[in-house]
Amino acid sequence: MIIDAHNHADWHGHNFDKFIANMDKFNIDKTWILSWEAPCDEYDPESIPAFPLARSLSTDTGAAGSGPVPFELGLEYKTKAPDRFILGYAPDPRRPDAHARLRSAVDIYGVRVCGELKLRMMYDNPDALRMYRWCGEKGIPVTLHFDYDTATSTGRNFPRPNWWYGGDIDVLERMLRLCPETNFLGHAPGFWCHISDDDLGLKVSYPRGPVVPGGRIERLLGMYPNLYCDMSAGSCHIALSRDPEYTRRLIMAFPDRFLYARDYFDNIHQDLIESLALPEDIRAMLYHRNAERLTSKTE
Repeated sequence: MIIDAHNHADWHGHNFDKFIANMDKFNIDKTWILSWEAPCDEYDPESIPAFPLARSLSTDTGAAGSGPVPFELGLEYKTKAPDRFILGYAPDPRRPDAHARLRSAVDIYGVRVCGELKLRMMYDNPDALRMYRWCGEKGIPVTLHFDYDTATSTGRNFPRPNWWYGGDIDVLERMLRLCPETNFLGHAPGFWCHISDDDLGLKVSYPRGPVVPGGRIERLLGMYPNLYCDMSAGSCHIALSRDPEYTRRLIMAFPDRFLYARDYFDNIHQDLIESLALPEDIRAMLYHRNAERLTSKTE
């Protein structure tokens, strides 16, 4: 059994048929199919070719289904292949109807993951914390995308001087502390740069080179049992490839906190996991057991 714990509908040139064929090619049984709801001025227009163009260009940022990957797309995939997809949805918590919309999506459509949250806001604001606490009550994990402003400079003032999301690692720690019943999955460059105990991630999105042990990820995993690691995208692959021996020790120390995921359609993350020579039971935890456990309360 393999579960991809992070992907999106109509993403990077993959419609439904191509998506299913890609899952079959890499022996993926199920995928967490996540939304990305955001106002149109909060994502890089140069990235538009990666997601559904017709829907992402709406100027009505208050409309249902707004954003690069509207919830409706994931719902279409789930409806077509209910046994292959686990439905995710993250409304913008700054909207006054966000909490109600998430509750309705859980009650009516069976949403089991709150994700992906990728917004130009501090994720620990009071409205967001209220939504996370409700997710904790319902056993719904929350997937968070982090990017640093200082590492994402565009070199121009328009449309944005940078593409930051979520705040910093201290924001994440406050969330872990203030919402102890809620399980959070850290994701993206602003999270994975903290594999190493240095500040390279404040300067570049994808730092490389030897890992300095004792980074914030390791420390937070030791302090907060509600932190999980979303192993998707280039940010995770690069981070875990920097020092394979350290990566193996880290996973072996916290085997119940890592989830195999892709956020794309290649197979580099399976290749990485297999290269670490992990025991079979640990590999099973990464590939599906941890994901199953996080969503079991909502089944």
